[in-house]
Amino acid sequence: MPRPQKPRLVSKMPQYDYFKPHGIPKAQLKDVILTVDEFEAMRLKDIEKLEQHDCAARMGVAQSTLQRILVSAREKVTTAIYEGKALRIEGGVYKLKADK
Repeated sequence: MPRPQKPRLVSKMPQYDYFKPHGIPKAQLKDVILTVDEFEAMRLKDIEKLEQHDCAARMGVAQSTLQRILVSAREKVTTAIYEGKALRIEGGVYKLKADK
């Protein structure tokens, strides 16, 4: 039996949570689900340009865990773009950081 996942720390919820290819009705699309913690990992690494160890520290996970999260997230985003699927951001094991 696998160990329960430790919640990943997320600074804020994404402002937008659904993206779809232009010109295709939503009813005809399949969704790819990107979890909130996967989105946060990509945001920290690719937008804030933090090093992996800094991203991992902010999210409260090991660097190896962050690497696995990033690989999964990037695969999902690439699949959605390449296969013309919608991308929905929801779910995952996360905890919102308290504002200071």
